[in-house]
Amino acid sequence: MKIDIVKYRWFWFGLSMALTIPGLIAIIFCLIQYGSPLKLGLDFTGGTKLEYKFAQVINLGEVRELLNANDLSGSNIQVSKPAKDGSQVLIIRSKALKERETDSENQSQREKVDSALQEKFGAFEVLAVDTVSPIIGPELLNSGLLALAFTLIGIVLYISYRFKRDFAVCAIIAMIHDVIVLVGLFAIFSLVWGLEIDSLFLTAVLTVIGFSIHDTIVVFDRIRENSKYLGKNKTFGDIANDSISQTLVRSINTSVTTLITLGTLYLFGGGSTQNFVGAMFLGIASGTYSSIFVASALLVWWRELAKRRRGKAA
Repeated sequence: MKIDIVKYRWFWFGLSMALTIPGLIAIIFCLIQYGSPLKLGLDFTGGTKLEYKFAQVINLGEVRELLNANDLSGSNIQVSKPAKDGSQVLIIRSKALKERETDSENQSQREKVDSALQEKFGAFEVLAVDTVSPIIGPELLNSGLLALAFTLIGIVLYISYRFKRDFAVCAIIAMIHDVIVLVGLFAIFSLVWGLEIDSLFLTAVLTVIGFSIHDTIVVFDRIRENSKYLGKNKTFGDIANDSISQTLVRSINTSVTTLITLGTLYLFGGGSTQNFVGAMFLGIASGTYSSIFVASALLVWWRELAKRRRGKAA
């Protein structure tokens, strides 16, 4: 498949700007609203998440009054849309609630909430109870960010050693592009739908970074191999286009099979993994795009700028 990526590089650069700028703006708004680039979930902030399913529609105001009476003012309360059978799911995010350690103790705070809800709205089904202590949450966030930093440093060192400086810089820029696209999209989701991220999101980001660099290296390695033809009626742009064409089918096939698997998992894998799978899907799609249309075009542009500078200096 013969395509001319380099010829339309400014279109690809413009498309990348259209993908990254709204995300960067959303990240700034998240920093203002939440104090972090994304809305952090219980994994990082600590607290308790309770999910109840009621047979009838419930009133949010009455739920808030009930929580205030149980020393849980300020808790985040959400309800789902009523189902066809009239049932509704209530989600409460509050400070960490202690459980009873022995049978001889009085009712725990969560048991008091359960009793009050049952008395007010009738019987319910407990769908989920997740508790993370206020100490574990920040430690988990710091550990995740530290792992992310070491991964980035390791990749930068390897790429810098394996390729020439311009190859390394362009690969790193493409990788940063994919991270910004992924984080920016989730920042938009946080602002629009209140989406919270958990520890699995950091796992998805690390995986996307690895995938993005891997795909870019495959293209760059082919460009380096074909550079021996430079000057034999071929410009560096021609060599880049030939290299992309030679690796295009392989890159697309790998990405499409992965995306099909992730799409199936997102649709049928259950709600607990949807955010993780969605992040993987968006990140891998962005990584495939950047390795084909951004990294190589950026490398050709860099080489052309360097050639012009050498001409002016001469």
